Formats: sequence, structure tokens, C-alpha cells
Amino acid sequence: MHRPSPGQRWISTSEPALGLGLVKSLDGDRVEMRYPAAEETRIYALETAPLVRVQFAPGDLISGRDGTTFSVTKVTGDEILTYHGESEVLEETELLDSLTFIRPEKRLLAGLTDHPRDFDQRLQALEWNSHVRQSPARGFTGARIDLIPHQLAIVSEVAGRVHPRVLLADEVGLGKTIEACLILHGLHLTGRADRVLILVPEPLVHQWFVELLRRFNLLFALFDEPRCESIETHDPLSNPFLDSQLILAATDFLASHPDRAEQAKSAGFDLLIVDEAHHLAWSPEAASPGYEMVQSLAESIPSLLLLTATPQQLGPAGHFARLRLLDPDRYPDLDAFLAEAESYTPLADAVVALKSGTIPDSMDHFAADSPRVAEQLASLRAGNESARSVLIADLVDTFGTGRVLFRNTRERLKGFPKRIPHLHPLAKGASPYTWLAQLMRDLPEQEKVLLITSSPEAAMAVQEKLLAEIQVESALFHEDLTLLQRDRNAAWFADPEGARILICSEIGSEGRNFQFARQLVLFGLPRDPELLEQRIGRLDRIGQTGDIHIHIPYGEHSKSEFQARWLHEGLDAFSAPLKGATTLATTLLPELEELEDIQQLPAFLKRSQDFKASITRQLATGHDLLLELGAPPAEKAKHLRQAIESSDSNIRFEKFVLRLFDFLGLDVSDLSHRSHHFNRGQRQSEAFADLPEDGLSATFDRNIALAREDLAMLTPDHPMFLGALDQLLDSPAGNASFARWKSGKGKSVILECAFVLEVVAPKRLHLDRFLPPTLIRILVDHQGAEVTQQLPTALLQPGDARKLVSQETFRNTLFPKMLAAAEQLAQKQAAPLTQKADKLSKESLEAAILRLQDLAVRNSTVSSKEIDALHKTRDESIALISKPRIRLDSLRLIWKD
Repeated sequence: MHRPSPGQRWISTSEPALGLGLVKSLDGDRVEMRYPAAEETRIYALETAPLVRVQFAPGDLISGRDGTTFSVTKVTGDEILTYHGESEVLEETELLDSLTFIRPEKRLLAGLTDHPRDFDQRLQALEWNSHVRQSPARGFTGARIDLIPHQLAIVSEVAGRVHPRVLLADEVGLGKTIEACLILHGLHLTGRADRVLILVPEPLVHQWFVELLRRFNLLFALFDEPRCESIETHDPLSNPFLDSQLILAATDFLASHPDRAEQAKSAGFDLLIVDEAHHLAWSPEAASPGYEMVQSLAESIPSLLLLTATPQQLGPAGHFARLRLLDPDRYPDLDAFLAEAESYTPLADAVVALKSGTIPDSMDHFAADSPRVAEQLASLRAGNESARSVLIADLVDTFGTGRVLFRNTRERLKGFPKRIPHLHPLAKGASPYTWLAQLMRDLPEQEKVLLITSSPEAAMAVQEKLLAEIQVESALFHEDLTLLQRDRNAAWFADPEGARILICSEIGSEGRNFQFARQLVLFGLPRDPELLEQRIGRLDRIGQTGDIHIHIPYGEHSKSEFQARWLHEGLDAFSAPLKGATTLATTLLPELEELEDIQQLPAFLKRSQDFKASITRQLATGHDLLLELGAPPAEKAKHLRQAIESSDSNIRFEKFVLRLFDFLGLDVSDLSHRSHHFNRGQRQSEAFADLPEDGLSATFDRNIALAREDLAMLTPDHPMFLGALDQLLDSPAGNASFARWKSGKGKSVILECAFVLEVVAPKRLHLDRFLPPTLIRILVDHQGAEVTQQLPTALLQPGDARKLVSQETFRNTLFPKMLAAAEQLAQKQAAPLTQKADKLSKESLEAAILRLQDLAVRNSTVSSKEIDALHKTRDESIALISKPRIRLDSLRLIWKD
């Protein structure tokens, strides 16, 4: 390869879809290439760069960025080429960035042809590439998860936004992490979130890492101070956060290192996810370092997901600190926000009335402010009951935080196991460890017991004193252990033959899932009822199949009895999630702490019951009711779920993948129903560089994958499939083929062309959903006429093309005529496809804009920035879709005799 020079145009043979590259700079043995059409930059080592110099020749048709198109008559220049036409002059720097340069016809005319079945394999790959890119399930099939409607409904709503900024606040155990990772996966695979930063509490870093890899095949880099220092040691001027695309770190790490937070801010992430966001303390007077750090990042990162299971549940005040991270322009002042919340009760009343089957008089008030609501209301009054659900959805959409906060509750979803509390009074002087040992003896041996206490010291003391009472397999889980030790102990507890009891400090109450256990022991009840719910939520979550038994030992006539009975008899906090927990605790805890005499307890418990009932009534209307009503209904997930299930059951996809892997050099052997083992073959492709030395066992069946952790789940989203597909389509394999067809019906020559209609555009626009790379297959005979009959491909035999393609008449007359005829036919077929895509994109993007404009009239949560972003996306998308390119991907020359 000649040495590139700045300003020259080169193309990547490994990524031709990027379009023409422009040499930006050279630094020693490295070259930086900018691909303007795709808005991508690559840095290559010169010695191994997959680059080819773009040099058009006389007779080639070229286009400039200004729309000029002409046939080249002369080429001048040395370092920078200049192309001349009849009256046109165009420097190579001004070439249209989406031009095609590498052409299969050059391989054919050089006699470098592949077997006919290689051409067939390439055609199938082109078809699947189009299908996968346009599928509504793209980005969602690859998750190793159950298809749970309420999760898919939220994902469907949020992932469809250009730059989603939302708070996921489902109750403990309903799958916020799954929802966030599904949204991330969808945004990442469709190019809208190439660079992602995830911040989680330090105890959860390794769990997130494992879940992202195990469930979503996403390999995140773990960042901490030693890693950053190591990167800077090798390159002192570098920003460590530019070293990886996908980064996972502890929130406290960036909060305690402001310089690292600034580096992360300048690294240009597309998506920020923050777990356990309720730990980000804020008040009008001051904010914690963690809150200020996240706020700084959120100002520059376009997409933001905040996760918390325990937001303030009475009124919007507790949400405000998180909401101002999502949209500081919308939520600048706490007092104004609290005053605004008073208006939510009439809206909630109207929604409840509509759900009951009536039409409240207040609907005229809402219709006056919204043409969409007025239209649906008129339809409903005319007797169209189908308009009722649409009207309800439109009303809920008007709710201030309804578009940025989603909360599912157990009460709304139903079907969860019972919680059965067992209070165990211990006489004065009785040992709680003796009681615990007896509990372990009384429970069946197969029962796993999770014990949560307040601190590492308490956890270690419990284990030591328990083992003095009884010999039982026990494991510890607390913050003084390393991440590896914690994970090993948790895995040992999960093993059916492993530890019977896991003794945790308070960190065991956040993030970890132990739904395989049904026995929970609480040593030292937490002061905060929301923290109690976090503890119970380790067992009471999706996946739990049995009733949960909660054991609460306490000393008779002690403060612990007051606390236990208050939570149980006064608030019923053990039997069901506690609504309004923060308000109840703020009001009642000071009085509880002042109790000295057990005789005072009954009256206090009665006051607690009455206050809880009052709070429950308040929560049944207004803000919190709308929060629950605002969660997308499960029906919203219907189409997405059907698309995923259709993809899962597609046997044609399975057969194609097996052929593709075999074609690229893997040895494939069957294991069982829809399950296979893939091993390295003698001609293994670099697409499988990450394949383990002992191969990979995988299944195409979701149920099998969920039951067997040892099997990978192969879907259209799996990186091994996507890598193999790209490897084939980015290579010349099968793009020039020659075949013989012994028909016995006379001699003729047929040219079979595979064109690809595609839009070269930035991935962030996700234009594949409107116009994916689409195969246009054209067959013409030696006279340039279209051949309509299907070729009997089973009868095509390989042959040597050199004798035919070396003939001057064929090279200079016959072949150009056939190719030109095929191109004209392809242009004709492309026109309706382009028109359809143009119409679809306009309708989709216009509908989104009109919806937001309508909402903005009466809902100030819809910012002008969001509408402006959609306008910009629409204009850019329509301009690109209206002018797609037709690229000749491959051809097959057929000699018929």
C-alpha cells in the first residue's frame, strides 16, 4: 500500500458501508481516517490497514458533494487527484462521501470467480442483513430473559425516543435493571448509543458486569483509579475514558475523584445509566458530591437512565431531585414544582372515571386544551368505545412527570407470592443465636436461609456465634470482603449443594437477587421502612415461586419489640410493600423512639394504623395514582413480544446461521434439539477470534437457554452472528461467480446481479428501520433483456470464466451492455422502495413531532429542545432517505448451453 497523504480518498475493505474515507493525518506508522457519510473515525496501523486508494478512471461516473455528476474523461494530479469531465472539474476531496469504489465486475473480468454456492450464500446473507436491520425486535432478541410484558412495555416506550431521559422506579423485584439493560442494548445495537457509561454502587459493580455479559453479551470495561493510572502511565496525555466504548464504574469512584469525573464528562458518552439513584442526596441548600458529579455528566450526555426502587411515594417532592437531573430547565424550582402537583388530582379523578366506564364532565376542560383529546372525546361520546383507551392514554400523557418517570407496582401487576411474617419474641437473656440454630434445625435441609443484619461486624459475629451452636454450611456477604469473595460466597449459597445460610450486612439488601430462597431472617430491623422493603425484595421478586417466610426475632419489652410490632401491627410492612413509607416514617418514628413503656404501645399502634389509612387514601388519588396509571400498559408490549417470539422460532434463521458458520470455517456438531457445538476448524475466519479454545455450545431455543447457563443463546443480536455476517459481507467472498447451466436448449449468457439499495448515514439516525440495506436481484440475458424465470440453481455447476471474460467482444461490448441494462432495471425497482421508505419515515417522524407539539401546549415537561431535536432528526433523515445509493454488491455470470 502506498503511503496515504492528508486529503486523499481511501476506502476500507473491511467496512465498505462507511463510504469514502478522507485521510485526516499521519502520525508515524498510524493513519487517521474520517468517514464523513457515516460520521465515523478510524485509526489504523499502516502495515495492516484494510485500505484501498480510491482512483477513478476515465469512463467512470462520479458525483460531488454539491450534486455534480459526470463521466470522467481525464485524471490529473499526483498526491491529490483532480477529475475532469467535458466541462466539469472536481478535486477528490470534494467527492460524494457515499460513492462506491470496490466493484465485483473487476474480479469477474480478471477471472477471479467463486463457486456458485458461494454466490448463493452471499445472497442469503444480504437478505438476512436486511431482515435483521429492519426488524422491530432488533436489539431486544439477544437478551437472555423471560419476555415479561410490563418490562417490554416500558422498553418499547423508552427505546423509541431519540434521546431518552427517564427515571425507572419500579418497585423492588420488578426488573428495573432488566429494563435499563434492554433499553441500553437496543440503543447500542441500532447505533444510537455507541459509548455508554454505567455508574452503580461499588458492591454491585461485579454483579452488573456479569449480568451485562451473561444476559446481553455486552463486555464492559471496569474502571477505577488504578486502571486510569495504568492507562495514563502508557500515555500521559490521554483521557482514560476514551480507552473503551462501554465503561462500568462505581459511583463513589467518580464522586471522590473530581478530575476523573471531568475526564468522563469530556469523553463524549452517548448514554449514562445510574443505579440506586436515591443515594444521590440533594436539598435546596446543598447537594452531595455524588449528585453534583452525576448532574455535571447529565448536562453533556444526551441520554440518561436513572434507576431507583424507593423514590418518595407521597407527592412529587421526593422525585424532584432526580427529575431535575433529567431536565433542569423543566424542574428548576422545588416550591414551584410542589405547587404544580396540586393540579394532578382532577386529572387523576378524570382518568379513574373513564376507566370505570363513565365520561366525567371535567373532560370538556381537558378537551379545550388539546385537539387530540377533543377528537377522542367526541368519538367516545358518539359511541366508539375503542376511543376510551386512547383517550385515557392521551390524558395520562399530559401528566407532568408521566413521560420521564415510570413506576410499576406489585399491586398493579398481581401474581406475586405471599409474604408470611413470623415474629419471634425472645425472653430477656435468651440468646438470638440459640434461637437461630433451632430455626436451622427445624427447617427442611433443602431450605436456603438469607439473614440480613446491619454491619460487617454484626454479620461476622452472627456467623461465629451460630457455628458455636450448630454445624451448618454458612457463607458471609459484606463490604469488607473483595468483590470476588462476595461473588464466590453468593454462588456457593445459590448452589443447591452449597451453603444453607448466607449472612449479609446491609449491602445484601440492594441489587442482589436471591429469589431461589424463601426464608428471610432479619437481625436488627432497619430504622427506615423503605430499607426494610429493600431487604424483603431480595427474595420477593420476579422468579420467586413460593411463599416467603420472614422471621423477625426481638427481645421482649425492649426497643426491638416496639420497632417490630410497629412495623407489623401498626404498618403491616412485612406482609406487603408499604405505601408512603417516607412520610409515615418521618411523622411516626420520633414518637416511636420516645416510647418507654410497653403500656403506651397499643395506643401508638392504633394511631399508626389510622395515619397509614389516611396516607393510603391520599395515594389513591392525584400524583401517585397517575404515576401508576402512567406506566405503559402490558398491551403496548404485544407487538414487540410477538416480533421477538417470531424471531426466536424462526427455523430458517437457525439453518442460515449453521450454514454461515460452516462457510466461514467452524466445525458444527449437533447436541440436542436446536442446540449445537461450534469448534475451531482448519480454515477459521477472524470473525470467530473470540471463540473459546474448547469451542462454544449454544442453543437457538430461549427456554433451553434460560434453563441451561452453560449454553449460549444464539439470536440475530448475538455478536458472534453479527460478526460473522459482517465478515462475509465486508469480504469479496462470493461477490463474483461463474456457473454453467446445461439446459440442452441452446447457448446464451445470463448475468445475475445483486444490487443493494442503501442509505449511507450516521448510525444515530437509525434509518435502517425505514430503509435497511435491501437486496435487488436482477437477471438479464446477453441482449440486455430481463430474464423472469427462476434459475434452477441446483443444476448450476462451477466452471472457469477466463475463456469467456478474456474475449474482447465480451469485455468491451457484451458485458457493459448487460451490466448497464441490469443497472437500469435495478433503478426502476428501487424507485417504489425509496418512495415507500420516504413516506414511512415522514409519517413516523411527523407523528412523533405532532404528538410532542400537542403535548407541549398543556404539558411543560415537553421541552423545546426535545421538539427541536426531532425536527432536526426528521429533516436530516428525509434528506438522506430520498437519495439512497444503489451499490452493485455481487454478480454471477452463467454460461447456458
